[in-house]
Amino acid sequence: MVARLADLDPTTLYALLRLRVDVFVVEQRCPYPELDGRDTEPDARHLWLADEGSAAAPLAYLRLLADPDGAARIGRVVVPAAHRGGGHATRLIRHALELVGDAPCVLEAQAHLAAFYARFGFAVTGPEYLEDGIPHLPMRRTPGTAAGGAPPAAAAQGVTVPGVTAASPPGRAPSAAAP
Repeated sequence: MVARLADLDPTTLYALLRLRVDVFVVEQRCPYPELDGRDTEPDARHLWLADEGSAAAPLAYLRLLADPDGAARIGRVVVPAAHRGGGHATRLIRHALELVGDAPCVLEAQAHLAAFYARFGFAVTGPEYLEDGIPHLPMRRTPGTAAGGAPPAAAAQGVTVPGVTAASPPGRAPSAAAP
């Protein structure tokens, strides 16, 4: 599913934010202000997978933002421990890249996930750094580098991917267990 903050019902919003806090703050032991204000930006989109009829129990989540330089930014990629290894992060990344289309796209990957993101055409663009004690790498996907991810053709709002329903139509580093 895809929605802007204003389009999320309170129960779904709570479930998505709780998942982010449960993994990024509690599981990864990184006490930081998870609610960073970017969720409220007009172009911010929240993408998630949920079991049929249960948006209150997300299987995976990511946030898509628009950076000031025109690049899309994927962040907060997270899969709860009980659902890791099921390809949920892959499905969400592909869907996000369909929404991004031909625009450049950036993310801040936890270093051990760089190969996962490289499968989608992302390349490391700078040195490793620590954020909250976790090694990260800046990565960028430029137009035409779909490499195993979504095709670079522009995608309109309302794209449907098998298992992902687009309700309406764009960070922090990915979860340690995103794939």
